[in-house]
Amino acid sequence: MKYYEVEFKIQPCSQDARDILAALAGEAGFETFEDTDEGVKGYVQQALFNQSALDESLQFFPIEGTHIIYEVAEAEDKDWNEQWEQEGFDPIVIDNGKIVIHDGRHLPTQYSTQDSKVSIEIDAHLAFGTGTHETTRMICSTLLEETLKGKNLLDAGCGTGILGITALKLGANSVTAYDIDEWSSDNTRHNAVINQVENNIKIYCGDATLLDTVSEHFDYVVANINRNILLQDMERFHKVMKSGGTLILSGFYTDDIPLLEAKGNELGLTLSKTKEDNNWACIVMREQ
Repeated sequence: MKYYEVEFKIQPCSQDARDILAALAGEAGFETFEDTDEGVKGYVQQALFNQSALDESLQFFPIEGTHIIYEVAEAEDKDWNEQWEQEGFDPIVIDNGKIVIHDGRHLPTQYSTQDSKVSIEIDAHLAFGTGTHETTRMICSTLLEETLKGKNLLDAGCGTGILGITALKLGANSVTAYDIDEWSSDNTRHNAVINQVENNIKIYCGDATLLDTVSEHFDYVVANINRNILLQDMERFHKVMKSGGTLILSGFYTDDIPLLEAKGNELGLTLSKTKEDNNWACIVMREQ
């Protein structure tokens, strides 16, 4: 997985300016940030870097008198998750133990994996989606509230495969998953085997243009991607939805909900549910 390392210099520099910059850069595909003496250093997958969106956001920076410059360089090509993969992660408990996500080494104590409705083991290798992020947890919680038995689902930008695996364990009949990153599609395949659902999931490497050649239509489409990619791909999502299908989206902030709702309305979709967690949002849109 290839990353850019982008060093932002902020004048004058303050923590508020750093926080706002990180939020704006997140909409341009950035995943992680670290504070520096002069501003912020951010990391973004090269395939997801939207420089024009970044420049447009910075042009209208909300703190008057703030000047921002940045330099883009290729990040060192290394396993960014190496330490995390070695150490694992603490179990993630969703909706009072209805879903328990673990790494197979750190098992929950308060909620037994045998007692939970869904127990998912995730072995993440350079892929996003362990359940530790608010957006992943909200989609998993939303899937719990849906009637998935016998349904088929598209997982767009699958990461570790956690959302598709959750759907299958909740009774979905089949899942089609794709991710632009080869590490992620391979990791989804690996985790499907671990969770014994490999016979019910098809996995591809590529972007949403793959959907132009897919003949299948889906009861559910789920996507946990940044706002700009969602807006770009939503029409393709809608084209592969069954009549009366459901679209579940996350990966954006609460302030972005009106933009996504408006795009869905253009396609004949109606907002039926929202969730919020720490300023992150998840929405459910349905075709009436």
